[in-house]
Amino acid sequence: MAEFTKKFVEPDWCKKGHIGYILEGQMEIDFDGKVVVFKPGDGMFIPAGEKHKHNAKALTDKVRVILVEDV
Repeated sequence: MAEFTKKFVEPDWCKKGHIGYILEGQMEIDFDGKVVVFKPGDGMFIPAGEKHKHNAKALTDKVRVILVEDV
């Protein structure tokens, strides 16, 4: 489980893959110009690699998400 706040700023594009489920709050993910908003109950699947680079931002004070990552 991860928690993001509005203070969270990704310094660069993330190229890791993620599978996730939003528990609380809203966040937007910018997929190199295509912005998608995720809210509670939404699932996400982001493949790894340059083609799927992304940058996340919390839209609410707090976002709680279950993330599964390839470690």
